[in-house]
Amino acid sequence: MERRLIPVTLDNYKPLREIVFETLREAIINATLKPGERLMEIQLAEEMGVSRTPVREAIRKLELEGFVVMVPRKGAYVADISTKDIADVFEIRAALEGLAAGLAAERITEEELEKLERILVKIGECVKNNDLEKLIEVDTEFHDTLFKASRNERLVQIVSNLREQIQRFRTASLSTPGRMKYALEEHKKIVEAVSERNVELAQALAREHIENAENSMFELLNEHKIPEKDR
Repeated sequence: MERRLIPVTLDNYKPLREIVFETLREAIINATLKPGERLMEIQLAEEMGVSRTPVREAIRKLELEGFVVMVPRKGAYVADISTKDIADVFEIRAALEGLAAGLAAERITEEELEKLERILVKIGECVKNNDLEKLIEVDTEFHDTLFKASRNERLVQIVSNLREQIQRFRTASLSTPGRMKYALEEHKKIVEAVSERNVELAQALAREHIENAENSMFELLNEHKIPEKDR
């Protein structure tokens, strides 16, 4: 049996079921477990060195987040990526990001503005070094900071749940040629609008940023001619 998942490492701060869940989710995001692939509890448990119970619990949670689909009498499968799924998620995210940026323009603190400026520097370093993995981490920090600055906890919670789904193709979007550099410029414009307390401009720029990310994702799909369904 080919081993693709490494045995889990225990974390004193996380329960085993959470570690297994995060391991499987990451394997789906980075395509170690591919769209349409059947998830066999016994095999996954053996690869990770755990019992079937935390694997079963993780699969159920992954189903709730849209990463896994359950087929009656057949089992669990990695969810396919469809153009409609992508469009739906980006459409919602654009609205939420626009709302967050607009609220941040009204409510952000000087300390948070300083943090955003520092994040821009880190993003620039990632672009210079062509460090996609680090850029994804810093990009997430940027958006987290904006949402926190909105002072709307419900909004933060909603986008946090959505981001777990969009993370599945965040890497693909940012890996499109030239996208890293463009994303940096878009981030700079958003920060400038927020710092100037320009609510409408911040909203528009944030929405445009997400729409551009969506366009990059579709460019990549078309380039590789990935099968589409449910248009």
